[in-house]
Amino acid sequence: MDESYTGLPTSHLLGSVPAVVSEDKDKNTTSYEAPEANLQIFPPNNGGEKGRGYQTVGSTSETFEQQPANNWRGVFNISSYTQYFNVDTDVVLNRLLSSLYPHGGDFFSKIDANPDLYGLIWISTTLVFVLAALGNCATYLMEKHSDSSTSWAFNVSYMNLAAFSVYGYAILVPLAFYFLLHYLGSNASLVRFWCMWGYSLFIFVLASFLLLIPVEAFRWIIIILAGAASSCFVAFNLKTYIEGNDIVVIAAFLLQLALAIFFKVYFFP
Repeated sequence: MDESYTGLPTSHLLGSVPAVVSEDKDKNTTSYEAPEANLQIFPPNNGGEKGRGYQTVGSTSETFEQQPANNWRGVFNISSYTQYFNVDTDVVLNRLLSSLYPHGGDFFSKIDANPDLYGLIWISTTLVFVLAALGNCATYLMEKHSDSSTSWAFNVSYMNLAAFSVYGYAILVPLAFYFLLHYLGSNASLVRFWCMWGYSLFIFVLASFLLLIPVEAFRWIIIILAGAASSCFVAFNLKTYIEGNDIVVIAAFLLQLALAIFFKVYFFP
């Protein structure tokens, strides 16, 4: 052992020794703060600022919110149309019931966030088969009601007439109003017009079953009531959508009423 340590006094080692806190050690200790992490996302955001290789986590949500989703991938791509069929049973039933109450005029506000083409296609298709089938049945009942000895044959041309009239009206009439309103300077939406006119045909599906009753006066009352309700549904909603164009609203009302009369004359004579 080194002799320098043997000469140290040992009297102070007797008993307990209190802990000594070195103030100089605390003063000399330097505090170290970790730098903030700059998290980045791969792949790089090539559409951002020039020379910016990656985008940070904080800017991701802001950039996403500012850029609306666009699912359109071309006319001939089926995935472009899936957004217009994103509805469930409750939504469709709610819109069907709304079409039976024409005085509200708030249908566009209900479909504003998610207009669909489901109602246009399936209501039109259902109406085509209903008009063709029940129209033949109604003709049979009327003939048997007037003369039970008369012969009757199924009229296949009802199917072609129903398909051309229903699909043609449901597609071309909203398209014509869309171009007309754009010409007049109104901000119209073709998908919303197709959605609204498609659901307006639902009441004719229900009315067709009542038109089976072989009483001509009752049939005219039913078709006028159904036509008036459907026409008011189109007119009131169109009026809230395009304020100030009363002539366009009246034209839509008369076209819808003329469609109802056409159904009565050609399918339930």
